[in-house]
Amino acid sequence: MALGPSPRPFTVRSAGRPPCVSARPHGGAGLPGMRNEESTVRRNLGTRMGAALGAAVVLAVIQPPAQAAPDTGSWTTEAVAPGVQVRAGVLRDADAKPSWTVTVQGPGSAPLGDRAWADATAGRLRDAGFEPRVERVGWPAYADTPRGTMGWRVRVGSYGTSDEAQGAREKVAAAGFTAVAEWTGYDGQRPADRESVHVAVIDPARFTGTVAATHDISVADRETTSSVAAKRHSLVAVNGGFFVTSDADGVQGTMAGIAAYKGELESMAAGSRAALILADGGRHARIADLTSTVTARAGSSTYAVQGINRVPGKVRNCGRPGATPTELPRQDLTCSEADDLVKFTPRFRAPLPTGPGTQVVLDADGRVVSTGPRGGTVPAGGSVLQGIGAASDWLTAHARQGERIALEEVVRDTTGRRVRLDSDDSVVSAAPTLVKDGRIAIDVATEGTLDPENLSFGYAWSNVRQPRTMAGLDAKGRLILATVDGRQPGVSEGFTLEEAARFMRSLGAVQALNLDGGGSTAMAVNGRLANVTSDATGERAVGDTVQVLP
Repeated sequence: MALGPSPRPFTVRSAGRPPCVSARPHGGAGLPGMRNEESTVRRNLGTRMGAALGAAVVLAVIQPPAQAAPDTGSWTTEAVAPGVQVRAGVLRDADAKPSWTVTVQGPGSAPLGDRAWADATAGRLRDAGFEPRVERVGWPAYADTPRGTMGWRVRVGSYGTSDEAQGAREKVAAAGFTAVAEWTGYDGQRPADRESVHVAVIDPARFTGTVAATHDISVADRETTSSVAAKRHSLVAVNGGFFVTSDADGVQGTMAGIAAYKGELESMAAGSRAALILADGGRHARIADLTSTVTARAGSSTYAVQGINRVPGKVRNCGRPGATPTELPRQDLTCSEADDLVKFTPRFRAPLPTGPGTQVVLDADGRVVSTGPRGGTVPAGGSVLQGIGAASDWLTAHARQGERIALEEVVRDTTGRRVRLDSDDSVVSAAPTLVKDGRIAIDVATEGTLDPENLSFGYAWSNVRQPRTMAGLDAKGRLILATVDGRQPGVSEGFTLEEAARFMRSLGAVQALNLDGGGSTAMAVNGRLANVTSDATGERAVGDTVQVLP
């Protein structure tokens, strides 16, 4: 989604942890041996709007809906291999009646405003001949944001088709308002009528294969999840972490967060963000917030490496020391670094970035082969350091032909525990955490997917239903990979982050995180795409993926 040119860093406000959601068996609808959160659909829709609104402003107090119950008649189950099961189904709510509407945008193009703005805007709309309604929107159950009222929304009309809503929007715009046509089924405060989900469960006690994150051949390429799955003869595959999608933000396909494949660190963390650690070929998996540091040493002098396999000076999703406008994680924002040292590995199989600065080519032992301008390719078995600003000066001063530059890479979780990577370990990262220690614990502000003080940043990303990919672990150590289709009005709306967390918790997850979503969301079974992706052009080519391999 598009962000403002330079959003300011946000302030994280702490809040109490939400209560644990109880769960009980759901006859026939849940996964065997797992739990489903509710046995009946319970939706609190607040004040329902009549067909005729009249001249007065309609005030609706909208409460978050409960998770819909599965339609037991629509589930399919496939035992893909011993210890690997895939289920697909549709969560339905027959009482949900979403429609198209026109939403007036708030100050600064924010989706919401305060009550004074909402009342004033509604008054202006009435004076212009429209019949507006004002809706209160509350904060979702996030772990690190305020409680109570998030803001107020102003809307006009209820329409059966997108074209009708678009026509109404043009009339509202002609009256001097900034407005958008929206499907109310995407509102996190209202029920969704249909949500199409796929769930894969991998039991390491029975499964004899491996589970690994991979970027296939080159970390600088983009491939569809299903194409990688077909090449690798995977049983199940889902898309992985966040990656660069535009040349303006770096090299397309490179990861925007920590990533490791076959024990090699191929991208650094964007602050402390959630990651799925697949140790021992996935037989020992866990979820934790990870940070990474890399230090270059030449003789007695050291310099901090701030990136691996990315364009020097460009930090997608921010979260690195020295980055501007913020050192905090900031989803879908590209920060800058004036003084930047970046390592390139042999898996960066693309032309190296060019521009001002210094480049040092190292052999397999880390000894300096050459020093010069930036460009060319990474030599087989070797590596490359590129520096700009002060990092360029450090390389020029300390990189001497034939001498060694040692690189120390350290990955830690939030407890300070070091994560040591072996050849059968991999890491895929995204944001935010959804479930922690058996409790819903969504840290949107800390992990940078929503700014509580500036709702023009991240509101749609976090609070609006979207296609999503999720990963979790249950109490028995089983890996849960799940997708929900979205952006398909009346077919599948998707999940908000809160709904994603509740869904994973309903499946028995005691740890869970949100992976990349939107048009990237994909699940392949036996090498074929199983879900319906949301991009009009078809399945999106992505960065890394998680592959369940026989």
